[in-house]
Amino acid sequence: MAILHAATITPTKGEMISAWLPTQSWAPPGDAALVDAYRFDDPEGAVGMEVHLVRCGGELLQVPLTYRDAALDGADDHLLGTMEHSVLGRRWIYDGLGDPVFVRMLAAVTMTGCGQAVGMVEYRGRWVVAPPTVRLAGGGWSGERVPVDEFVRLDDDGHWAVLRNDRIELRAARRPAPGATAAMALTATWPDQDEPLVLATVRDLSSH
Repeated sequence: MAILHAATITPTKGEMISAWLPTQSWAPPGDAALVDAYRFDDPEGAVGMEVHLVRCGGELLQVPLTYRDAALDGADDHLLGTMEHSVLGRRWIYDGLGDPVFVRMLAAVTMTGCGQAVGMVEYRGRWVVAPPTVRLAGGGWSGERVPVDEFVRLDDDGHWAVLRNDRIELRAARRPAPGATAAMALTATWPDQDEPLVLATVRDLSSH
């Protein structure tokens, strides 16, 4: 569950993304415009995880961010910057693919289809659900337990970021697109996007 706050954020998420994308070799030149977003739940409730779908240079990009209340050790290369949140205070913002909490949740959600956060907001003394407009679909993993941590990034060519641990390969789309769906894939639709786009895939390395 994601608790949504009526808050002032400085700089805004859009401003942070617009400043960061031109520094990334995989991002096309052009102005960035936010299209939609979806969230994951952190099992420990500590790290905010939000994936922004962004139009930039005529292309659709997937920009995963994590929000932390303190700096993440060893992740300076993945830091977008800090923002001031009027409710939560200072937040450290990271590229999600450089944050191990996000990577393991992306793998888990791709494999099971479970883990998308439902927004909740307090409004006029009542708790109100704010359903996500991005609809995720995933799954395909068996009932076997498998590790979804200790990933190493092998490649990031502008279309796919490829990460592996000792059991699975996770491919995260920098540019979500329609296409043949792998045996285990996370796809998304949202208003004005009826055709599912592939966000991520998982491959079991033990079967090859």
